[in-house]
Amino acid sequence: MKFFEILKEYCLNSTLHGVKFIAEKDYTFVERIFWIICILTSWIGSAFLIQASLEAFRTNAITFVVETSYLDWNTDFPAVSICESRNTENIQEVSDRLWGTEHDFSLEEILNELAYFRGESYHTIHECGSLDAEISPLCIVSNFSHYAQLVRSPCDKILEKCFWNNKEIDCCKYFRPIETEMGICYAINSKQSKDSVKYDMISNKFTGPGKLKLVILQESVIYLIGKEEIPHLLTSKSNQLQIDLYISYKRMFSIHNIENDPETRETNVEQRNCRFDNENDGLEVYKYYSYSACSLQCRKNAQLKFCNCTNHLMPNTSAQYQCNITGFICLNDHYEQLSVIIPKWAAATRKGIVCDCLPSCTEVDINIVHDSRENLYDGEKVYSEIEIELSSLPSERYKRNVIRGRLDLVVSIGGTTGLFVGASLLSFVEIFYYFTIRPYGKYYTQKKSKN
Repeated sequence: MKFFEILKEYCLNSTLHGVKFIAEKDYTFVERIFWIICILTSWIGSAFLIQASLEAFRTNAITFVVETSYLDWNTDFPAVSICESRNTENIQEVSDRLWGTEHDFSLEEILNELAYFRGESYHTIHECGSLDAEISPLCIVSNFSHYAQLVRSPCDKILEKCFWNNKEIDCCKYFRPIETEMGICYAINSKQSKDSVKYDMISNKFTGPGKLKLVILQESVIYLIGKEEIPHLLTSKSNQLQIDLYISYKRMFSIHNIENDPETRETNVEQRNCRFDNENDGLEVYKYYSYSACSLQCRKNAQLKFCNCTNHLMPNTSAQYQCNITGFICLNDHYEQLSVIIPKWAAATRKGIVCDCLPSCTEVDINIVHDSRENLYDGEKVYSEIEIELSSLPSERYKRNVIRGRLDLVVSIGGTTGLFVGASLLSFVEIFYYFTIRPYGKYYTQKKSKN
């Protein structure tokens, strides 16, 4: 069959509105032109509306609302991480064991820098980077993580007692070790701990606001963060609490959670502009995704790029990629750049690294309501007390809803094509049928008739 014969047959039998008027022999040329213009106008209008629906589905599929039905909620307590910040006794003991009691004091400062690394290493580079004749035989120039482990305290030497809502719990059973770029910390209610043991830290109208009380034996930093988040060097100061000995601390905070509609997981990352914890694409440092985990991975990649190694406390890093003294010098030289995360638009004018990290879909908003501290002295006992308490049950939370799902897109496109051209799904199947299967079927029928 000739193409124009096929086209004519399709137009005469098509279920698309207006098409048959183009091929009808009883219509004049002017009438056919009129219908061609009407059909083209309808298709163009349909195309514009479909494009608008696709764009709205891609960029405006998610909306935030504020829920206030707070009587029905269970509010999870945030993750609490404790990172030892200094232990003078351990440093002196390890120094005496390594270098004898008559060692140089600067060696203790080197041990302190290695065990409680904070991005810079002045004493290590000053004393050992230049290979001074008097110090160099005793210098630590590699295997830094081994010396850090010698100094840092285990859980039972940091935490003495723990209470949840005035009920004592086993500290080291629930405060599990977690690798961070500051060394091993201990966290409760964190998903990032490798062998986490969950404790039910729920606040609702039956339990009242939750309260965690700790008795700590060492100078430490406490991080109050979301379950998927991890403590790191760039954690906001408002989420940290520096713990000194002989001090009683009390921190009251408020929290706003984000609830996600179940359909949110069916949308893609670009639509919701966030990632769930299982969407851990390309992260090596931690199992679950969070903004802080992504930022740490970004900084690890930057350290490898600039210095071909990472600091010795970087999580999930094999010994071959941990820096020796040469790498430490390199990290120190690039400290200003490696310690700041900047937006892409500021890359040309400011020092820092650009990290393309999205927020977590389940992140929490934690605000400090009140901080207080009092002197604490109990004879010869060296300790600190910390109370971390939810100021009140939250009265509102955010909810991420899907307003344009896949079904909504299908309905929108179907309604548009139905309104403008009277088309259904089978109308588009007809196009395929008349230009592919139908000519061969007609040819076969004609040949059979002749035979």
